[in-house]
Amino acid sequence: MITYISGKLVEKNPSYAIIETNGVGYFLHISLQTFSAMKDQEACKLHTYLSVKEDSHTLYGFADIEERELFKQLISVSGVGTNTARMMLSSLNSQEIIGAIASGNVDALKAIKGIGAKTAQRVILDLKDKIGKVGVSDNIFVSPNNTLKTEALSAMLVLGFDKKATEKTIDTVLAKNPQIKDVEELIKYSLKKL
Repeated sequence: MITYISGKLVEKNPSYAIIETNGVGYFLHISLQTFSAMKDQEACKLHTYLSVKEDSHTLYGFADIEERELFKQLISVSGVGTNTARMMLSSLNSQEIIGAIASGNVDALKAIKGIGAKTAQRVILDLKDKIGKVGVSDNIFVSPNNTLKTEALSAMLVLGFDKKATEKTIDTVLAKNPQIKDVEELIKYSLKKL
């Protein structure tokens, strides 16, 4: 129904973005991949997917069409909902997910929080033949406005992680890996430790 939203970027967070168009602010749930690709400029365009459920209408935003198509393919798999698909796109980039599916790498998908062996196998089985239709573009950008730790913690709390455990994990990851300079990398390391 809504294929993209173009307008003024009002707010950007590792888990959502707010875009104002003609006086209306649209709240879009985004993956870490999209957050990294978005630039801190006033004009912004996100490709969208509208999830309609009995009790809610939720808008998801993507930096490019390829990520949106991968998201749609992931949620077509039984047992993979919109939150799980967003978690997958936040934990691995599109190329890594496509590579894992194409090569049948169950372990790579199992490493994502919320994905067990059966779900990983089901994703591979259902999408292995379809996955070649998805293209990938990978741009990386990090907002300098917030601290690394704050942005990572905020994104992981929105994904449903416990605040104390997550904060402790992020501190540990930063202490052991001082070379980490961007939010996406910090969250990926932290997700592997939780």
